[in-house]
Amino acid sequence: MLFGLDGVEIGLIIVFLCLFGAILSGFPVAFSIGGAGVISFAIIAALDSSGLLIHQAIDTSSEAYRQIIASGVKPETISVFRYPDLPRYAQPVFDRGWEVALDRNVSFIVNRMNERVLAGASIETLLAVLMFVLMGITLERSKIANDLLTTMARVFGPLPGGLAVSVVVVGAFLAASTGIVGATVVTMGLLSLPTMLRNNYSPEIATGVIAASGTLGQIIPPSIVIVLLGTLAGDLYSVAQEARAQEVGCSDALTYLGEPAVVSVGTLFQAALLPGILLALLYGLYAFGYALLNPSKAPAVRFTGEPGSETTTRGEKFTWFVGAPVALIVGLMLASQVNIIGSQSLTVDTFTSRGEGASLRTNVSAECKTAMIDLHGQSAWDAAIAEQAEIDAAGGVQESTRLSPEQIAEARLAKIDDAAPIGTGVATILLILSLVLVMGRGIAPSASPRPLIIGGIGVILALLADILLIGPAMSSGASILILLIPYGLVLYGAGHAAGRLAQNDLIRVVFPPLVLIVAVLGSILGGITNPTPAAALGAGGAIMLAAYRKLKDEERSGKIIIWATLAIVLAILIGINFDLRINISDVTFETWVAFFFAKAAYLFALFGLLFSCWVLFAGGVLTPVVRETAKVTSMVFTILIGSQLLNLVVISFGGEHYIQQFLRSFDSEFQVFLIVMLVLFVLGFVLDFLEIIYIVIPIVGPVIYGGTFDPKWVTIMIAVNLQTSFLTPPFGFALFYLRGVAPKEVTTGHIYRGVAPFVLIQVVGLAILWFFPAIVTIVPALIPN
Repeated sequence: MLFGLDGVEIGLIIVFLCLFGAILSGFPVAFSIGGAGVISFAIIAALDSSGLLIHQAIDTSSEAYRQIIASGVKPETISVFRYPDLPRYAQPVFDRGWEVALDRNVSFIVNRMNERVLAGASIETLLAVLMFVLMGITLERSKIANDLLTTMARVFGPLPGGLAVSVVVVGAFLAASTGIVGATVVTMGLLSLPTMLRNNYSPEIATGVIAASGTLGQIIPPSIVIVLLGTLAGDLYSVAQEARAQEVGCSDALTYLGEPAVVSVGTLFQAALLPGILLALLYGLYAFGYALLNPSKAPAVRFTGEPGSETTTRGEKFTWFVGAPVALIVGLMLASQVNIIGSQSLTVDTFTSRGEGASLRTNVSAECKTAMIDLHGQSAWDAAIAEQAEIDAAGGVQESTRLSPEQIAEARLAKIDDAAPIGTGVATILLILSLVLVMGRGIAPSASPRPLIIGGIGVILALLADILLIGPAMSSGASILILLIPYGLVLYGAGHAAGRLAQNDLIRVVFPPLVLIVAVLGSILGGITNPTPAAALGAGGAIMLAAYRKLKDEERSGKIIIWATLAIVLAILIGINFDLRINISDVTFETWVAFFFAKAAYLFALFGLLFSCWVLFAGGVLTPVVRETAKVTSMVFTILIGSQLLNLVVISFGGEHYIQQFLRSFDSEFQVFLIVMLVLFVLGFVLDFLEIIYIVIPIVGPVIYGGTFDPKWVTIMIAVNLQTSFLTPPFGFALFYLRGVAPKEVTTGHIYRGVAPFVLIQVVGLAILWFFPAIVTIVPALIPN
């Protein structure tokens, strides 16, 4: 053996050195990975042909091996790491020759490109990467970060370390709206760093907080890291759990686990929400604590008052911004609990519900039964046996049957009797408009309350009309006619309130991107749609928002974009309240009218989007945005292809199997996962997150996703760990971005010392998630999918 090492071990060292050397060569990373795969394969093939690479394989024909098998040990668990004393024999690392391995790699890379890049099941999810990148770059070019930083600095500046805290807040906000680390770090570095240095902030805390806050986009949804990880995690978890089920004697993972072995990107977005907020909170607390301990290095800074906003007392602020909104929301929730507000839908299923089966499948082999009891516990198995006995006694699972017209009519009458007096939709709309009214009052208490009072009267009239005049059986068209005048009064007051709100810098700057964040994340986290359509919605919204900002900078009217946005809202409301399906036979007049208005709203919204594109194109914004989006997306997919080639090289000489055998030689799952996390942390010093996702995760994934850990927790832990790779010297991308825009007096040493505490905070965050995994799993458990 060369240098006393196994041939597979030398092959892994060659692959890593080739990859590391290719990255250090300065050649584009997207092409370096594929090139490293080709060069490392050629070197390993040459050494193998010359007889220098020898793999010591276990002799499966030996008596010692047969004795271990006879004792009940499964062959797949036997390895040189667990049983180092077993007899071995020497064989080349390419047991069938490097020519066969090359032929296999060429065929596999074509298949993998087709499955994972061109036409596979995950391609729709990967399209979200393109949309999110377009969304992020568009918002970055719209100068939204400029406004946010200026406004947040005015809000938090008077606090100790206020400028640093404002950077964290803006970083979290941009993470939820753009998710592009480079754009966020560069923008905040250009705008905040000079201001912080001018106000006597230490270069270390200033650069550290900017670099760390910029990386929040890698964990706070919508995150490109989670999209890329999610597409891999779903496949790895499904395959690993199927293999695990078959190892214990069960037919499939559904039988063994009692639930489908599935994890989606949308679920991972839900799981990442609280960890992202936790990290932002830890960053902010550190900045605030640093300022308290070192007041001279992070002093409080006072700015001039907010232009265009009225001075209000503390009591007025509490009443209109806290008291009244909380009272309205709590009132709606209480009314929902006592069925004053609730569903008025009369939709009745034409089929009965199919009976539920037992919580666990009980018709399994004795070996599978033992494994299921070990996994779920004896009480869960006994409960499943009892459930199955009841089902058998009733003649089996009750099948779904079609209801008769009389049964449908009876069910409809029951729904009418149980319907709440106020519909959920009406109550929600009135709550939103009421919040606008009370906050409009809080912004300008000295202004005339007459329009707001008219709006409040409209809210009361709308509620009374819904209770007294509108019944569950009334058509949507008639309901709208009855509510037309009350809604008109409410909109009149809300329009005046919105004009007052627009005078406040904080609301004017925060509200537009906040609406976009709620629309994108709300649709994903609420299970309304998957990430790809939500990303398309975000990209379109970002284009319209950027165009509106461009028009305002040029002192032109942005009413077309505002009306287009309202048209989208109108189309959504019509679609909720009317049945606009094209395959229904009985179409009423009001449905035709609703379809006409929905079509008109859709066309006007489309015109608004095209107009926004034209505004950005004419202003020289759209072309660089599209060019940059194409560059970033092409880089991601090229890295995906190159990493597949490198992975196949590792597989071809047995490197992947060798690493997995090493990990499976440990008895503790926690120990294995801790080793993987430490390796990922160390690799983060020299590799980018894309290389780690596409090269390392497919190798270790079958082991870490094949155990009892929740796949959501595993994936989010990896994502937080990968976020650290942006901050760790010497190859942390956030450090390069910041170094490129930092003033000359800020040295590389300042940046390295500045990010060191935040790397430790990342480790603390990982430790918190390790010991409290419910932080990851609670949101997906609360939100139904």
